[in-house]
Amino acid sequence: MPADAERFILITGGPGSGKTTLIDHLEEAGFSRSYEAGRGVIQDQTAIGGRALPWNDPDLFAELMLCWELRSYRSAAARAAPVFFDRGIPDIVGYLRLEGRPVPAHLQTAARTFRYHPRVFIAPPWPEIYRQDSERKQSLAEAERTYESMVATYAEYGYELVRLPRVTVEERARYVMDHLR
Repeated sequence: MPADAERFILITGGPGSGKTTLIDHLEEAGFSRSYEAGRGVIQDQTAIGGRALPWNDPDLFAELMLCWELRSYRSAAARAAPVFFDRGIPDIVGYLRLEGRPVPAHLQTAARTFRYHPRVFIAPPWPEIYRQDSERKQSLAEAERTYESMVATYAEYGYELVRLPRVTVEERARYVMDHLR
């Protein structure tokens, strides 16, 4: 495991389960963070009329997410403090599998090489807070399948999954910090 990996704390799960809200809260508390690749790529591609959207070209979408995640990883490596990641490279593997797409060898290599803290926090589906928006078009059922794909993918890459409780964002943040001590 790279030396930096202990500082790279990853939060994953299905869409609409409170991951970004938690990371926003941790950022407000003074922690560094990354931004979710999928949402960023969708926003950028929509703004420029690009074709790398999950509903147009899932393979190209995955490649741009990989570029985004690699840049986020390298940016985090330049910082000395812990960094909270809003998803990570294995999420792209899980996404492609969920879509029934082949996972390229270079993506598998990236997921094995660019490691995060061995304990990954995973947000379970949360129907009460789930909302669709202009970037999140998946149904709740698709969000649940995404969660299951992330569970399988992160376990395959040897991460210990810690399921986040469905509690207030403040309680979730305390839960994360308690598990990192």
